[in-house]
Amino acid sequence: MQLSNSGQVTIPPDIRALAGLKPGSEVEFEFDNGRLWLTKVPTSALTQRQQVLALIDQVKGCATANLDMQTDAIMQLTRGD
Repeated sequence: MQLSNSGQVTIPPDIRALAGLKPGSEVEFEFDNGRLWLTKVPTSALTQRQQVLALIDQVKGCATANLDMQTDAIMQLTRGD
């Protein structure tokens, strides 16, 4: 990897997956005895709840874009009736 002019480096996808790093994950850096360590900061239960609620807000209403459809009609489409 090469460091960009702005000090950024791309973490390869397989390493991100192994470390559980996703967009928005917090990390911390530590320099120790000539080595640079990057560590994922554990998210609290409250933070996880806030992230889930934010995702729900993003998709809220997506399944009911057609306001003329009633719940029964939507369920029929969902079940393939």
